[in-house]
Amino acid sequence: MEKTSTDALPLTVDFSEEQETVCIFGTGDFGRSLGLKMLQCGYSIVFGSRNPRMSSLLPSGAEVLSYSEAAQKSDIIILTIHREHYDFLTDLIEVLNEKILVDVSNNLKINQYSESNAEYLAQLVPGAHVVKAFNTISAWALQSGALDASRQVFVCGNDSKAKQRVMDIVRSLGLTPLDQGSLMAASAIENYPLQLFPMWKFPFYLAAVLCVFFFLYCVIREVIYPYVYEKKDSTFRMAISIPNHVFPAMALTLLALVYLPGVIAAILQLYRGTKYHRFPDWLDHWLLCRKQLGLVALGFAFLHVLYTLVIPIRYYVRWRLGNVTATQAISKKGNSFSTSSAWLSDSYLALGILGFFLFVLLGITSLPSVSNMVNWREFRFVQSKLGYLTLILCTAHTLIYGGKRFLSPSILRWYLPSTYVLALIIPCTVLVIKFILILPCIDKTLTRIRQGWERNSKFSKSALNGKADF
Repeated sequence: MEKTSTDALPLTVDFSEEQETVCIFGTGDFGRSLGLKMLQCGYSIVFGSRNPRMSSLLPSGAEVLSYSEAAQKSDIIILTIHREHYDFLTDLIEVLNEKILVDVSNNLKINQYSESNAEYLAQLVPGAHVVKAFNTISAWALQSGALDASRQVFVCGNDSKAKQRVMDIVRSLGLTPLDQGSLMAASAIENYPLQLFPMWKFPFYLAAVLCVFFFLYCVIREVIYPYVYEKKDSTFRMAISIPNHVFPAMALTLLALVYLPGVIAAILQLYRGTKYHRFPDWLDHWLLCRKQLGLVALGFAFLHVLYTLVIPIRYYVRWRLGNVTATQAISKKGNSFSTSSAWLSDSYLALGILGFFLFVLLGITSLPSVSNMVNWREFRFVQSKLGYLTLILCTAHTLIYGGKRFLSPSILRWYLPSTYVLALIIPCTVLVIKFILILPCIDKTLTRIRQGWERNSKFSKSALNGKADF
């Protein structure tokens, strides 16, 4: 076990060293919060303001001067002002020459301008070293502490020394700097805080469409059909019964859709004979959204469990059970015990419990705090091997639920099968194709392709003949 050097871990801050002075242009909420945080971390702060005498609510210990005077106090200037107010900087070009300008601004819309704010700033003040940083941190996060918000700060800039100094400041504030490269990355960094669940849109839209489809499908079979043929009002089923048919169908279908893109990707690689061709954009995006799809599926599984638990206390169930009991008491006849039915019922429940347990385990391991604690092989084992086992258990749970009624014509209403039959289409398809892909003759070829082998490559042919160059 390696010993950690105590020289690399200072336990106290040496205040005997001269404090570094940092200038902040702007005295708004973010500027004041950032100034206070830097004062607490041992920096000397000078605020630049258009009205120094009118500035108030500034942290104690900070100095406030005009823009020109404040800029002369430090070689690092943090601009906490909006792009619309950058014009005054043209009057300070000489003062700002060779200074490090840190742009923290954001826009109101994604790609609002043709160039990023940081690139526009670099054009206004060509003699300065512009660095983009701090735009992903809010004033509230600085006030409440890094533990209550994201600790990551994206940093980019063309001058490596200037960028390194800004990253050192970020670290001293207890935050984590992430170097994003040159100033060309500023546009993406500025768009990042404006994105609203970018990876969740497709899963949410897909889940909404499928949910509406399954719900209307169940309404047609269980509400409209009985009313048309029997004049029976079954609208009360729309509260508990129908949702409890929709939720498991959604959970199983979405879980299968988590593993379907991987199967499609494997088929494409086998067809192309190489891994060096890009997947179609729709498939690439689908692959990136698998985690979110799985979590949405887990949410529907939770709803299914909760709705199932309330079944015994429903009025309809209690009424029906009471009628059956009374009828048996009057006729003095009871149903004989069926061992096969008992096996089916217990197997159905056992598979559901085991499947839900593994489902929850998959959801837990997808959390960053957990996934960061395991290595890639362990994560892949849980998400792939146990993931497919979960899909198998949940599919078997649904198959046994249908039992003898699975393909019986008596369950058809207007030639429409039960919801669980539709829910089994994608999972069964995925499992059948996956079984074919893991056959040794196919899996061996697929593994070689993923290791870099190409079917029509001269290098691959020479490697097979033992003539590969190294």
